[in-house]
Amino acid sequence: MHYSDTDGQALGFLLGLTDEETARRIRGRVGLSAVARENAASRRHRLSRPWAWPPHTPASLTLWVLQEDDPQLNAVVWQYLGLDTGLRRALARGIPFGPGRTKPVPLPRRLPVEEPDIPESHVRHGLVGALREATTMAAGRAAASMVLTPADWQEVTEADAERALPGYARWALSVRPDCPPATRAGFGSHPKFAHRVRRAGILDGPAEYALDHGPAVRVLEVLAMGRALFPARIGEAEDAVRPLVRKHLGDREEAWAVLAQLIGTFHGTARELVATAGAIA
Repeated sequence: MHYSDTDGQALGFLLGLTDEETARRIRGRVGLSAVARENAASRRHRLSRPWAWPPHTPASLTLWVLQEDDPQLNAVVWQYLGLDTGLRRALARGIPFGPGRTKPVPLPRRLPVEEPDIPESHVRHGLVGALREATTMAAGRAAASMVLTPADWQEVTEADAERALPGYARWALSVRPDCPPATRAGFGSHPKFAHRVRRAGILDGPAEYALDHGPAVRVLEVLAMGRALFPARIGEAEDAVRPLVRKHLGDREEAWAVLAQLIGTFHGTARELVATAGAIA
């Protein structure tokens, strides 16, 4: 059977949650080629090409990669940040993202790195003052782009607790993937607010992405690359999916064969895909 690179990567991730003997036998049964065994170094090299970043990935994926504080991985992320001024500024300044880390993480010199302009409102009013002056979405984003370090986020959290920041500022801060969960929670729990945060691709962690997002083949492809891109967090996704693989697929060749037939066109989540394949088999 012929598999696209995406299908092969997705199957490879799931097979990686089984033991080596089962994985070897299932590969032979479903005819899975070596593309799914691509190693971490080759994945990272492939992702350095500007067209290779998987489409429609959640914003939180960027944070999981940045939390590695790896200059080479940061160079990959730099290519895909688009208009996220806050993260571009943080990367340009070498701000670390890993919990408890303080050592700067400079980008490789080969990159044409230029920090975005400092907003005039920040120059005039300071960090919290600029956020309080935000009366448009553009002003909110500009002010939020200057919130960079844990100390900045703490200052913002305390300022909002003392007197609520304007809605535009709260919104611009809440959709930053690096916004601390406690700070985001303090901005409100209204269903409309929660919906906007979800639409922005802000997730609790890789386990939520693995179980509740689709289509399954795209999610699993990203998780397969996660072993190279965010190894410190990929274990959360593996731990969430592994029990499902054991329960619904196990070492049953027929169940894996059904999964291989479904994976490329299945529109549901990975949780639903694995359960469906097991039920059909």
